[in-house]
Amino acid sequence: MGSTMELVGEWFEIAVRSPRHNRRMDDNDFAVEEVPSNWRASLDPRLELGGLFARSRVAHKWKAPFRSLMLREAVFWRLCDLLTQSHVLFQSKHILGARILLRSGFESLAILIHLNQMMANVLAGRLDFHAFSEKTSQLHLGSKDSSTPHAAVNVVTILGHCDKRYPGLMSLYGSLSESAHPNYEGLCIGYSRIDHDSAVTHFENRWAELYGRLHLAGMRACIVLSRQSTTKSGQYISRTWKDG
Repeated sequence: MGSTMELVGEWFEIAVRSPRHNRRMDDNDFAVEEVPSNWRASLDPRLELGGLFARSRVAHKWKAPFRSLMLREAVFWRLCDLLTQSHVLFQSKHILGARILLRSGFESLAILIHLNQMMANVLAGRLDFHAFSEKTSQLHLGSKDSSTPHAAVNVVTILGHCDKRYPGLMSLYGSLSESAHPNYEGLCIGYSRIDHDSAVTHFENRWAELYGRLHLAGMRACIVLSRQSTTKSGQYISRTWKDG
């Protein structure tokens, strides 16, 4: 328990630390339960291709700009949904389900972080635009059941790229994954306690005991990082797809 709490605490400090040293700490002073409802009010209900083309005929004659904007909005919608439901489960003391949804939230957020990284590489000349376009196709249209012509990108690979920008992200994701999977923690630790003196194994649901105090910290880290990533995404999109 101590090591997990330390991990969340350390990673949260990384998540809220801005690249700009003058970031105010009160920017991160918010009530976790209020964020998803506030986000829902700001979700964009549509993305009009005609409006994008009118804004820039040069940039939006290509599909990659539209896919980038589509991915950004879809991630925001999905993340809002996942965090809302995660918090509902947390309030009902269904901690395992809350952690599984939080894990999915970090997976979704990783798509946006990875998209930001690729746009930064395009701007810096480290990634060819056409290669970037192919990657956005895979992110936008990928599937694992062959329902689309594109294979889904491995989310663990994407998280590995994100971990270079936010060290500790993979470790936090790994902790959430151990709860989600039927491994040692997901089975034995989560549902049993051994009385070594009497040589008896007692079964019970231990998730609230194990992670109840940590869940809101994990949600807060996801929210802060999503705020940074959404802002950064908007900046990259503006610079990359500026009027030509």
